[in-house]
Parts: sequence; C-alpha cells; structure tokens
Amino acid sequence: MNDRGPQLVTYADRLAGDLSGLADLLDGPLDGAFTGVHVLPFFTPHDGVDAGFDPRDHTAVDPRLGTWADVQRLAHRRIVMADVIVNHVSVQSAQFRDVRERGEESPWAPMFLTLSSVFPDGATEAELARIYRPRPGLPFTAMTLGGERRLVWTTFTGDQIDIDLRSTQAWDYLESVVDTLTAGGVSQLRLDAVGYTGKQAGTDCFMTPATDEYTDRIIERAHARGASVLVEVHGHHTQQIEIARKVDYVYDFALPPLVLHALTTGDLAPLDHWMRIRPSNAVTVLDTHDGIGIVDVGSSDLRPGEPSLLSPAQIDALVETIHDNSGGTSRLATGAAASNLDLYQVNCTFYDALARDDRRYVLARLIQLFVPGVPQVYYVGLLAGANDMELLERTGVGRDVNRHYFTAGEIATDLDRPVVRAQLDALRARATHPAFDGSFSWDVQDTRARLTWISGDERAELHLDVDSAAYAMTVTAADGDHCVVSAGTLAARMG
Repeated sequence: MNDRGPQLVTYADRLAGDLSGLADLLDGPLDGAFTGVHVLPFFTPHDGVDAGFDPRDHTAVDPRLGTWADVQRLAHRRIVMADVIVNHVSVQSAQFRDVRERGEESPWAPMFLTLSSVFPDGATEAELARIYRPRPGLPFTAMTLGGERRLVWTTFTGDQIDIDLRSTQAWDYLESVVDTLTAGGVSQLRLDAVGYTGKQAGTDCFMTPATDEYTDRIIERAHARGASVLVEVHGHHTQQIEIARKVDYVYDFALPPLVLHALTTGDLAPLDHWMRIRPSNAVTVLDTHDGIGIVDVGSSDLRPGEPSLLSPAQIDALVETIHDNSGGTSRLATGAAASNLDLYQVNCTFYDALARDDRRYVLARLIQLFVPGVPQVYYVGLLAGANDMELLERTGVGRDVNRHYFTAGEIATDLDRPVVRAQLDALRARATHPAFDGSFSWDVQDTRARLTWISGDERAELHLDVDSAAYAMTVTAADGDHCVVSAGTLAARMG
C-alpha cells in the first residue's frame, strides 16, 4: 500500500451513514482517489459530547456504525488510521464511574488526575495561572468521588476526565487500546491531545519532558504491532519541527493559514519561508474536524522570543478576511460566540474561508497535494461544503459548522460539481503517478511559484500565480505531458 498517498478524513456517520457505507463510497465513486482513510472516532459512543473524542469504551466499535469486521474491510485495500485518545476518557466510562462511587477504594482511582495528583501540597495562584489550556478558565471540575468533593483535572470539558500516565492502570488501559486497534486492521495511530498528558508541577503542563516519555512509550508499542504514529499538537511552528525529528508524522497545521494568506493577499513570502524549514514527514491538511489553526503561525508564550510565521497584524487581517469571506458565519461559530471555545482556531469550512471561489479553492487543494508529506482531505472539504449554520444553531457547538451530515442525495449532487471533480482528478494523479515518489523542488518568483516532483523520467508540476489564481497541474504520460487540471479546464467545466 502507498503510505504517502492521499487519505480521506471523515466521520463514518456524517458522510456515509456507517462503516460499511464508507467502504462502499471509497470502493465506488471515490475509487482511486485515496490510498488511506482516517476514520474519526467510531468507538462507543461515536456521538458523545465531543463527537466521539470522549469514548466510554475505546476498544469497542459503536454497533450503530458496524463491527471490527467492517474496519478490516476498509483496511483490505487501503491504510486505516484511527485515534488513540491519550489524554482523557469519558466521565461515563466504567472506570471513572467506579471511582465516583468508591473514591480511593476503587482500583481505578490512580488512573485519574485531580488537582492534588500534580500539586500534593496545593498550588499557588501563579502555578495555576501558568497551566496551559486551549480554552478559557482553569482545567478543573468539582466532582464528588466516593463521597468526597474533589477537583478533577478536565483539560477540555467536564465530560472528559484526564488520565494519569504515571499509573499502571493508565498504561494497562492505553496498551489495550493500541492492541485492539492494530488487531482490528488499523495501521496508523493518531495520538490525540498527547501534548497535554505530561502534567508536572513547576511547568505549564504542556509538552513537558514527561510528554516526550509517554509519546515514546506509545510509539514503541505501536511499532511493535506494525503501526506508525501521527502526533497531534497545536503550537508554535518550532515545536512541530522538533517533534518531527522524534516521531513518524506530525501535522503541518501551519499550511492552511499560510495558503489562505497567500491566496487572499497575493503574498507568497510567509509560505515560501515555511516551505524551506518545514518537516517533510508531515500530514498536510486544509480544513479539519476541528478548525483552521491560527496559533500554529503566531508567536507563543511557550516560546518567548521565537519569531512567528505571520505577524500579529497579518493574523488579525487573515481572521477578519475569513469572517468577511464567510459572510460572517464563521464569526458566529468561533470563540465566545459558540460553546466549544478554542483559543487557537477559526471554525469555518475552507471553502467558505475562500468565499466559495471555486478557482482559488482548487488551487489551494493543488498546493496541498504538491507539498511534501501525506495529504489528508477532510470530507467536507472534498465536497466543497459550506458552513452548516442549521447544525450550529441546533447544537451550539462551534466546530459543528464544519461537520455536516451529508445525505446520499447531497453526495451524488456534489460529486458532479466541477470543483469536486477537479479535486478528484488531482487526487487520483497524486495517488498513482510515480513522480510523487521522487524528489521535490519549490521555486518562487514574486506571486508565482513552481512546484515540481521528479522520479527518473517521470515528472509532475504545478505552476501557479496567487495574484491571478492562474494555475496548471501537469504530469508525464505515455503520449506526452498531460494537463490534469488548470484554471482553464475548471472554467470550461463550469460553463
């Protein structure tokens, strides 16, 4: 299997109904476009308070989505990636329910973090203020455990209880998750929120030395079972560069805002700089199930004095441009406007972030497909989806604006749209053309760039101009160079 080819990222239920339907879609109208699929949490339950990232049972497939046999069917023809939710479990998990009932008498009590787990002698105001959290407020929720009122560590929400990776119980749990996933056909593991696992007094409790130790231990277990690992961390771009030296894959979360900046301002300089320093063992994305990251191109209190990829003024302008391009809908889904508060992202589909401009949208996708790494395409992005304001209004969760539930009819209609067909043409070329197994070069002249892959006599090129949004993707073919997609062919399809 091609482990460097394009991967689809999707919830099974929101795109295809269930795991079997997802396999049918990948083997049918999407055949040849993807060499892998990242199935977002399909565990029990897949529809909890955080869309499956709060599993009660991380080793069981939600029966409403299918069985492990369905996961193995997906893995028969492609790489399957799944999440290992390292930092926390559901408040409704059997383990934590036992702790709530029995307190310290529960055999699972050491598995869960409280304030006193990290600060046994209490914490000062300065120590508490120093704790890094992706949302406003402190990461604690008052709960009764065995009749005693305690402050339980809850980095994300009060429904997600942080686990203590210093305990044997936590490792028994995590190793059972890794073993079950790999036995079920999963060959790539995404470590969700692993940066928050290393809580240590005297630190900001994010990306600490303990985090490195825990990550190494999980990677060792995964490698022993034939799986590779993707580490998910939002933070300063220098952190991604450092992490990439130690792991199989990191996310290139800086790419989406830098591409948006280039396409909305005509300024390629920040992207050019990033292309020259970024790690190549990266998973590239445009939009994701979370949002469009901003912290990844900015300065950080965690890296004082380190330069950013975009200046504060450029970031402010980019965020406002996204809000304007989306007709203000992203503003209603971001920050204090929605209950799922995140300090590091704008909640918006990438299509709306580019004002539903098909020409520039396809160009953004082409840039992603040519940048070295493993391109992951989010299901809403593949179908050029717009912000789902009805779902946002129903749930009040900001991220849901980019988590649409597609009907079979919507999928059939969208697959016939020129903007989607152009992406699929490019994806099939990216998945199969031998040039992408070779060497890469990148050349920038003002607003124009040329991205080239060469392997022997095989060649794939992307010529583009971010000012005019002119572009052409060509590859070598038996009868000479072949144009896969261009601004002109897209315009012709659109009539």
